[in-house]
Amino acid sequence: MGALIRDKVKVKIFVLYLMENIKYPLDFITINDIVMQTDYVMYLDFAEAFNEMLDAVLIEKSEEGGVDYYFATEKGRCVAAELKSEVKEGLLDKALEAGLKYLSFKKRGITVRCSVEKNHDGTYQVVCSFTENKNTIFTQSLTVDSLERARKMQENFYERPETVYKGVLALMSGNVNYLFA
Repeated sequence: MGALIRDKVKVKIFVLYLMENIKYPLDFITINDIVMQTDYVMYLDFAEAFNEMLDAVLIEKSEEGGVDYYFATEKGRCVAAELKSEVKEGLLDKALEAGLKYLSFKKRGITVRCSVEKNHDGTYQVVCSFTENKNTIFTQSLTVDSLERARKMQENFYERPETVYKGVLALMSGNVNYLFA
């Protein structure tokens, strides 16, 4: 898709909106992962804006168990609320929905794995799985004709595993409307 938000002020509004609506402190990596769920913001834009928001006290850091957690301050929440109309309508809600799905997946402790193996006939096997509490809850294997295609599938799987999981569940349970939502 590519980044849709490049203006630094809008990037800040975007991040503050997500942090405010998640409503609990998050570590930097999780915030980054949430912001990157939709490809609306580029990583460098996010990282630069994040540091500026810390300096401007729009977000603050707290430490727990040796891990730094960040949360939107009252000032940051006001900025997000007052300026959210500056970001293209619908983007914030779509990004929040994707972020909440990501957090749900992460909180469940689901681990993901995707391997690429070469078959004896020159094709490639892409094997993706989800494990929760040491139990395999999903395994999918696809055979493709090239290493390039297999690597692209692996990359896409790792970018949004929760979407793959939700999509397969929806299709297999007969909810084909998932594809059009």
